[in-house]
Amino acid sequence: MQAYPAIMSLYVPGELHIEVVPGLDHVDALQWDRLVEPDNPFMEHRFLYALESSGSVGKAAGWAPCHILVTRDGELVGAAPLYLKSHSYGEYIFDWGWANAADRAGLDYYPKLVCAVPFTPASGRRLLLVDGFDNGPILGALIAGMREMATRTQSSSIHILFCTEHERAALEAHEFLPRLTYQFHWTNSGPWGSFDEYLKSFRASARRKVNKERREATASGLDIRLITGSSMSDAEVDAMYSFYVATATRKWGNPYLTHAFFRELNRSLEERALVSMAYENGRPVAGALGFQRGSHVYGRHWGCLDQYDKLHFELCYYQFIQACTERGWTRFEAGAQGEHKVKRGLLPSPTYSSHWISHPGLSRAVAEFLPQEAESNLAEMRYFDERSPFRRD
Repeated sequence: MQAYPAIMSLYVPGELHIEVVPGLDHVDALQWDRLVEPDNPFMEHRFLYALESSGSVGKAAGWAPCHILVTRDGELVGAAPLYLKSHSYGEYIFDWGWANAADRAGLDYYPKLVCAVPFTPASGRRLLLVDGFDNGPILGALIAGMREMATRTQSSSIHILFCTEHERAALEAHEFLPRLTYQFHWTNSGPWGSFDEYLKSFRASARRKVNKERREATASGLDIRLITGSSMSDAEVDAMYSFYVATATRKWGNPYLTHAFFRELNRSLEERALVSMAYENGRPVAGALGFQRGSHVYGRHWGCLDQYDKLHFELCYYQFIQACTERGWTRFEAGAQGEHKVKRGLLPSPTYSSHWISHPGLSRAVAEFLPQEAESNLAEMRYFDERSPFRRD
């Protein structure tokens, strides 16, 4: 595909060059990927480009790419995936209340700029710097590029979602408002070398419930396998897409990801895709899609053709946790929300984001709200921690 011309190009002190491009086909994959942390599959060039090339993101979807690149002597030294948004769908850090407040005040909340992995509530670095996050000039250049884009597009705000705690702290010095939310994550804190070892850390009653759920999931004779993208047939890929569409249609009505994106699971994404799939008489009937890189696993999408007792827990949690214990992987993020995850050993874990809002009045209102929200979220995290299935010793 022919590379796009740059949207914006400017120089800043220190011989740094800022460029904004409307697509990753304009960016060398090797230079981009050398900036990405080793456990993050979603910030890799191949994943973000698959979203673009498949039509899952783009102007029509309300996710128009405008990625920030910082180069020095022609070498990429900083980058951030940035999107011009006309709505707040597919973000999982909710700002609908802020948009409604802006509307009541007669302000335009859209468009806005979002630095994130589309449709992916997974934590990790969002601002990529060649020398690590303490490189102040490159960080400053990335932020300068975002703010210049906000000015040129008349965007109300910039939102950096599911970033690291370190990033959030550094962005406060650049007038970004810090936000704390939480999800339920699993860590191999034993460390456990098998699922049985993992369950031994549970209280007896909690352990019995998990074993009962696993027995019920396979009681109907289903064959359950954990497969990688490289071993998936086209028929299995198509089945996983049908599961995704069924769940998306039932829950939120709009399947964000296209069929073309799923067809990358056994192509460009084959090294990263990890799928737990259930078969009935050799036919796929349910599946959960995850992604794996380094020592981390991330659960993303699930669906089934019929109702099967406890199959959701088996495919979405137990299969991935078992793989982590057996392969030495240390972290499993199972997606947004879901307090039912606590009983399976996924405990509350803080997630971070940073927000810059151009209108002073709206910015003050949000700044007053965020500490109250954080205090409430921390209280909820303590509540769920107290209901952990693990033995107190």
